[in-house]
Amino acid sequence: MAKSFTTLSVIGALLMSSACASFDPPDNIEPVAQGGGYQAQYREPHVTRNNADFLRSAELNAQKCLPYGAGEGGEGAGKGSTLAAISLRGERLSRNDLLDVRVADDDTFNGDYVISRDGMLKLPFLQPIPAQGRSTDQVEADIANALLAEDFYGTAPRISVRASDFASVTVGVSGAVFEAHAVEIGGVRGDSVDGRRQDAMGASTEGRNLSAALRAAGGVRPDADISSVEVRRGSDVYRLDMRGVFEGENNVDIMLLTGDEVFVPSRQCFQEDLMRPSPISPPGVSLFLSNLTQPAQNNAASAIGQTVREVPYGTRYMQAVIDANCVGGPRSTSADRSSVLFSRNPTNGLSVVIERDIEDLLRRADRDDYDPYLLPGDALACYDSTITNIAEIGRVFGIVGAVTLGL
Repeated sequence: MAKSFTTLSVIGALLMSSACASFDPPDNIEPVAQGGGYQAQYREPHVTRNNADFLRSAELNAQKCLPYGAGEGGEGAGKGSTLAAISLRGERLSRNDLLDVRVADDDTFNGDYVISRDGMLKLPFLQPIPAQGRSTDQVEADIANALLAEDFYGTAPRISVRASDFASVTVGVSGAVFEAHAVEIGGVRGDSVDGRRQDAMGASTEGRNLSAALRAAGGVRPDADISSVEVRRGSDVYRLDMRGVFEGENNVDIMLLTGDEVFVPSRQCFQEDLMRPSPISPPGVSLFLSNLTQPAQNNAASAIGQTVREVPYGTRYMQAVIDANCVGGPRSTSADRSSVLFSRNPTNGLSVVIERDIEDLLRRADRDDYDPYLLPGDALACYDSTITNIAEIGRVFGIVGAVTLGL
């Protein structure tokens, strides 16, 4: 019997020490506590609630910003945004595009043609005509000159060149985007176009636009310098100011060609005004959630039926905490909860882990100062309240004690 009492005493001591134990805050290589992380909102300000109006996150983020146009691309490189928009506007032909060519009163050259891999339009009996990166008007003029040069006509005939179908294009996207890689955009797949449209003359697509390429590469990061997005086409480099895209303007959304390279420079700072939906933002945030809470025993019972959940781009930490059912329930047992966010600095690949007291975040007026925005791939886990933890510890040790007494 004495052995049993001794065992129970040890269990009680362990229970009390576990309930009172505190855990060290997460360590990070980046100076997160001083506001030096990717987002200043990762820090937790050490101020009293009386100083809750002291908000500095936006200021700390802005202090690290490079001037517009001074990113990795090199200031002054390439052609400016106005010239680029003029030079690249309109439809441009690319490899594998399907063209309908018609020469008046002559069936020899009439027909459907695909622009070859070398970017040439190859008509019978004529030298190949450059088509890659050119407009249909330019191709028409070259066909007329070729027919005259080969003495097929004494005077220039009427010629029609129309795009019947725009093929997909492959472009490289690098720099301040979430998933830098070569992307394939545009084109028609399967039966996505009805028969009447397939039989109609002409073609149109938005799928080969610059914005489509940026979205296919995961969207621009919050540190992107969208005032000088570079498009490399052959030996030419064009710089486009896409800031108007966030204000409803889309006049620089040019059509891309196979072989183009897109580079988005970085301002080396977190810009809150880019954390909102737009044609060049990420389509959403894939968030990894865990809420193994009491009294729920698993994710399914906590209304989390899948490992990854999609939330809108621009969602903040506190919104995700609520979405993961980490908030609410009986105040007596559920109020004192905490949550942990795992993120990664996309500019250098360093991970960061922060922990927040949920009730403190709910009740402090300065919550915006340390309520970070969520980034694609972030992970969030919830921890139970002190009372729930004590009850769980007691349940475990109770089982152990019962087994011990049974012995």
